[in-house]
Amino acid sequence: MTLQADDAVLRQAMVAALRDEGLITTDIVAAAMNTVPRHDFALGEPLEKVYQTNTTLVPKVDAEGRQTSVVSAAHIQAIQLEQADVRPGMNVLEIGSGGYNAALIAEIVGPTGSVTTVDIDADVVDRARAGLARAGYEHVKVVLADAEHGAADRAPYDRIIVTVGAWDIPPAWLDQLTPDGRIVVPLRFAAITRLIAFDQAADRPTLTASNYRLGSFVPMQGDGAATEKLIAVTPDIGLRVDQNSTLAFDVPALRKALNTKPVESWSGTPFDMPDELELHLLTNGPELPMLHAAQAAVDQGLVDRTVRNGTPALVRDGSFAYRVKRENLRTVSGYETGVLAYGPHAEQVGSDLLAMIRFWARNHYRRDAARITYHPNTADGSGPAGWHTTKRHGTLAVAWS
Repeated sequence: MTLQADDAVLRQAMVAALRDEGLITTDIVAAAMNTVPRHDFALGEPLEKVYQTNTTLVPKVDAEGRQTSVVSAAHIQAIQLEQADVRPGMNVLEIGSGGYNAALIAEIVGPTGSVTTVDIDADVVDRARAGLARAGYEHVKVVLADAEHGAADRAPYDRIIVTVGAWDIPPAWLDQLTPDGRIVVPLRFAAITRLIAFDQAADRPTLTASNYRLGSFVPMQGDGAATEKLIAVTPDIGLRVDQNSTLAFDVPALRKALNTKPVESWSGTPFDMPDELELHLLTNGPELPMLHAAQAAVDQGLVDRTVRNGTPALVRDGSFAYRVKRENLRTVSGYETGVLAYGPHAEQVGSDLLAMIRFWARNHYRRDAARITYHPNTADGSGPAGWHTTKRHGTLAVAWS
């Protein structure tokens, strides 16, 4: 079998897997991902790795060991393209460049459309240009710039697709969007990221989300950069909050609570759609931090393995609680949601978190139950009611139906 045949077969298998997972839902996205040679943007990587659905490629790491740029995993790119609803003939701006995603967009918009991709890193821009040339997409315009300010010379854009974690939506993006345009952005709030598709209405400045999904992205650099707060409880366990959070914690008391026997309780509700539950816990009621732990803390038995990737925690009076799961074949998912609580008030804090989980299960146990809106700053200073968080250029609000 030739190399060309190998990559074609692997591309078809990748697309078939993404279709089976429900991540590719349209023929136009499937056709683009079946056409663009992903390996042209990841030289030196094994073909089998390049065409896996969940693998990032070509990471760039800074002096502190943090990733500043990657070619996103194929499943994330499929989700974004489906969310964006890109169509032939559109003018599209991509924020954060790797080359491959821009080629996919170019394949979809076709010869009557246009694609501009912007990145702040000169190395990434050079790599994107080289990959696009190898793959035959030299007509994609690659711009070295701080994407906080967009790319005004080719505006207005029908779609703006952001491929880096953004803490806010800068005015330039809105100014460069068509009146009925859409922005797909991995937005950071409440110490989590949600990949949100925002639609702009011609008669009002508010952006309204058509859908949202889970996703993980390298953080934005330059003028749009923002840093969350991480409060260390131990060297391997910490509480993460948004950069504008006013939460304060009694760290010595929480450290002591970690060494107490946890109180375990179970909700009787399915452990299913944990990302939806997470969003509800963080945006409905008291402000909760995200509890994170290194694998070492899990291995030592200090916390459950569910904390490894972060989970909302109810923290009060030197005690804290977080959700866990166990097998329960009587539930629709085969697993049940429960709570582990630590500290002198473990019974109460665990009971309160369990009540929040049951409330979500009764009232919002479905996909896209949240209504997410973004309100650019207004001259009169008015803002939305309900849960909201104030950012530099506007306010993000989350309501539950």
